[in-house]
Amino acid sequence: INISVFPPSNACIGRYILNMQITSYGHTYQRCLGDFYVLFNPWCADDPVYLDNQAHREEYVLNEHGILYEGVHKHVTSRPWHFGQFEDGILDICLKILDMGASYHHGSDRDHCWRNDPVHVSMVVNHMISSHTTNSIMKIPENNDYLKGTKPFSWNGSVPILQQWYNGRCRPVRYGYCGSLASVMCTVMRCLGIPSRVVTNFCFPCSIENPLGINEIFDGTGKNLCGKDKLWRYHCWNESWMARRDLNQCCGDWQCLDPTPLETGRGLACSGPTWVRSIREGELDLDYDGHHVFSRVNANYVGWLSQNHSKKSKFFCDAWPCARRLITKSVGSEQFEDITGSYKYELGSVKNKEAYYRAYRRIHPGYCNASNCHIERELSSLKNPFLSDSGINMRLKMANCPMYGEDVQLHWLLENLRSENKNLKFNLSAQIITYSGCPMDQFWKDSVSVTLGPREVKKIPLCISYSQYGPYLCDHNIMKVVAVSDPECGEVLMVSRDIVINRPPVIVKLLSQPRLKVPCTAEISFCNPLQEDMKNCIMTLEGCGLFKEPMTIDLGTLASNQQARTIVEFTPYRLGNHRLLANFGCHKF
Repeated sequence: INISVFPPSNACIGRYILNMQITSYGHTYQRCLGDFYVLFNPWCADDPVYLDNQAHREEYVLNEHGILYEGVHKHVTSRPWHFGQFEDGILDICLKILDMGASYHHGSDRDHCWRNDPVHVSMVVNHMISSHTTNSIMKIPENNDYLKGTKPFSWNGSVPILQQWYNGRCRPVRYGYCGSLASVMCTVMRCLGIPSRVVTNFCFPCSIENPLGINEIFDGTGKNLCGKDKLWRYHCWNESWMARRDLNQCCGDWQCLDPTPLETGRGLACSGPTWVRSIREGELDLDYDGHHVFSRVNANYVGWLSQNHSKKSKFFCDAWPCARRLITKSVGSEQFEDITGSYKYELGSVKNKEAYYRAYRRIHPGYCNASNCHIERELSSLKNPFLSDSGINMRLKMANCPMYGEDVQLHWLLENLRSENKNLKFNLSAQIITYSGCPMDQFWKDSVSVTLGPREVKKIPLCISYSQYGPYLCDHNIMKVVAVSDPECGEVLMVSRDIVINRPPVIVKLLSQPRLKVPCTAEISFCNPLQEDMKNCIMTLEGCGLFKEPMTIDLGTLASNQQARTIVEFTPYRLGNHRLLANFGCHKF
C-alpha cells in the first residue's frame, strides 16, 4: 500500500506520527507506520512564507553557509558562518525550542494552534534565543567578562551552539554576541522553512532616555567617557520573509527580528517581528516594537565636551544620523548587498523627512499636533554645529590598512575656510572601543599646535605604533582616534575616526580532492606576525558535512614570525557544497 499525505498550507508545523488502523473479522489492530515532519513551505503559493524567486529560496532557505559582517561603516570586515540547518538532529532541536518557548504567548501549548502562524513562531524563537529567563539558547557576557565560558567571537557556526544547549538540558550556552545570536536564529528559522538572513547595522544607537538621540561625552583630552548611551559600532539582527495576516498582507515581505536583549525603557527585551517597510514609512502604530526599530536606524548623534564634570557643551563636528549602513550577504555571491534603502529613504529627501516627522509624533506624543517646522526647529537645536561653521574643515584619513602587529598610519587633513590666519592647539588621543560602544583604555595622548594661513590646506601624518596599542587591544579590534581643540582657545572643534585592526589570516589548503566517504587531507597554516611570542595558541576547525563536531588543535606557543602548519584528515559524510572553517585564538585575541 502506498500512502501519500498532503498537509494543508495552514497545517501546524511539527513532528507527526502516522498510525494505521486495520479492522478484520471484528477485531481492530493499530500499527505505527512511522513519523514525519511538517514545515513551512516557501515553494507553496498558499503558504504565508511563500517566496516567488528560486534564487532567493536557495539563498535564504537552502544555503548552509553565510557571512557575518563586522567592523565599522568605513571598514567592513567579514567572516564565514556555518548555519548547518540540515545537519543531523538540528530539526529536532528546533522543535524542542518551540516546545520550551510555547508558553511565551500562549500560557499553554496543548492545542499547538499557533504553530501554523510564522508570526507567532518567529516571536517564540526570537524570545528563546537569549531572552528566556532560564532556558534561553545563549547568554551574553556581562561587562565583557567571559572567563566562565567560551569567547563570544570564537564560534564558527550554529550547530555546536544548538547541540550544546540541547545536550546540556536546555541551559544557556556561554557566551555569545549579537552576531552569533542572529545567526543561530537564522539557522532555526531556515530549518523550519522560513526564509531568513542576517543583517548588520553600522552605527547602532542604544539610548534609554531619548530614543531619537544618542549622546557621547568626551573630556578635554579626547577620551570617550562612559555614559548611559552607547553607540554600537555594529549590530546584527535577523530578517525573515512572511506574509503578515495580522497586518492584512496578502504577499510576503521582510520582517525585522532582533534576538539580542536591549534596553527599551521597560527593561531588557528582544524586538520584532517588525515590518521593514513600515519602518521606512514611519508607520510605527502598525507593528510590534516599531518605534524601537525606527529609533535604531534614525537616531541623531550628539557629541558633548565635559569640562571638570560640571559643565557640558556641544562641539563643532561633522555628525550624521545613525545607521550609516545596513548590509547583508548578496544572493548567490560572497559580496554584501546594501539594503539601507529598505529601512529609510535617502537622507534629506522629502520622503525621508515626511517619514521622520510621522514617526516623531508617535514617539513623542507631546508633538502629535506640532507642525513640521516646529519639529525641525526642535531637531536643529539638538544637533552639533558643523565644522565648516567654525571656518575649519578636518578629517582623519587612513594611510594604511593595519594588521595586528603593524603600526597605524593616518593623515590628519585640515583646511582653513577663512581669509585670516588660524592658530589652534589640539589634544590627540586613541582609545580602545568594544563593538558595543563601551569605551576602554585610553592608551595614547599627544598635543600639537597648528597654524593655518588664509585658505591653507595642511596634511599632518600621525603614527600609533603596535607597542602602544598592542597591550590593550585584546579581543577588541577597534580603536577610536580623536583630535579635539583646546577649550581655552575658543570654539571646540573635534574630528574622530574608528579604526579596525585586522587579524592575521589562517590559510587552508586542500591536499586531495574531496569525495563522499573517502578520507581527505588539508593543510592549515598560520604565521605569528608579532615581535613577541603568542601563547596558548588554539586552532578550531569546523565544516558542515565534513566534521561531525568541531576539531580543536592545541598549538602551544608560537615564537615571533614562526609559522605553524597542521595536516588534518576528515571524511566527507554528506554530498553538497561544503566549506572548511579554521579559527585561530591565543592569549592576545
